[in-house]
Amino acid sequence: MGRAGVLQEIRRMRFEALLDRHERGELSQVEAAEMLGMSERTFRRWRDRLRDEGPEGLIDRRIGKPSSRRAGEDEILRMLGLWRDHYADFTVKHFHEQLVKRHGYKLGYTVTKLHLHRSGLVRPAPRRSAHRKKRPRRPMAGMLLHQDASRHDWLDGAPPLDLVVTLDDATSEIYSAFLVAEEATASSFRGLAEVVAVHGLFCALYTDRGSHYFHTPAAGGKVSRTLLTQVGRALAQLGIEHIAAYSPEARGRSERAFRTLQDRLPKELRLAGISDAETANRWLAEVYLPAYNARFAVAAEQNGSAFVADTAQAWRDVLCIQEERVVGNDNTVKWKRLSLQIPPSPLRPHFVRAKVRVLEYPDGRLAVFWGPHRLADYDALGNITNAHALAA
Repeated sequence: MGRAGVLQEIRRMRFEALLDRHERGELSQVEAAEMLGMSERTFRRWRDRLRDEGPEGLIDRRIGKPSSRRAGEDEILRMLGLWRDHYADFTVKHFHEQLVKRHGYKLGYTVTKLHLHRSGLVRPAPRRSAHRKKRPRRPMAGMLLHQDASRHDWLDGAPPLDLVVTLDDATSEIYSAFLVAEEATASSFRGLAEVVAVHGLFCALYTDRGSHYFHTPAAGGKVSRTLLTQVGRALAQLGIEHIAAYSPEARGRSERAFRTLQDRLPKELRLAGISDAETANRWLAEVYLPAYNARFAVAAEQNGSAFVADTAQAWRDVLCIQEERVVGNDNTVKWKRLSLQIPPSPLRPHFVRAKVRVLEYPDGRLAVFWGPHRLADYDALGNITNAHALAA
């Protein structure tokens, strides 16, 4: 007798025993049905079937009949064919999402995974060992952001690129992501600017100890809190705390995001037919990030936001390269290979030997400041485009 037969026999014996107690007046129909885990109506139906048909009447009449909810064989074969032909390097979850999105697939994830296992196309994942508890998330969006980059073969047929990602610790929502040849100060400023322009200023930024983030006097040692990089200086000016990570595990939130991105993003770019970084970056911002955040972002523990609007938009003059220079005897400032002429100003007759600040913006434009006063704007070739003090 098979397992199903044994279960049928046990069910029959239990029912007959409780029916006997009911007929002797020891149990009511309601009590007997409750002990069997069925309704009173089902109890009466079983009683009548036992009297009319004998023990055979209690056999489950679904046995041997195909389920009305059974997945169609043609649909299963279509799914297996799509896996072999187009999606063999996908995870099952990612594969199922693409089936629903692109192929009008109606079957569930579980039945899809089951048939992939049965066909031998996918091996069941090994059981995960116990691991240490994850660091608790910050309770509110905008309290802590992570910025990191991952070098990977993101585009088919292209050399490895860095994907620079800025995400929220509270929700894992990615606010900014783009591909560059190599992460550096400019890419860090770009990621921060994309966040602040949309969401506002945040409380703290968590990064690795890369040379564009921190000066580290001794290799592998503590970062300097007095000698700041351009990124460190900008964060300090904006009032944003800069936290250094001292191990890969400390950046677990962003490391897990990159594992997901490395598995999914190259395949999605391939399916979208994208092979260059410029097109990829537009597609990331307009298409991929909204879908990614809808799929993977979680709700913050607390409502509200710790972001603060920068109504004066001071970030535009902060998230850029800033360096001090001394004005030369010809009333010019040397910047790289350019000579920036300071125009006449009502502030003073000339600026010879005065200390000024030169700002270089991401698009190559320049500006010269004397204290809080903006003396002039320049194009990338050093030509004056606006003489602010003169105009005033």
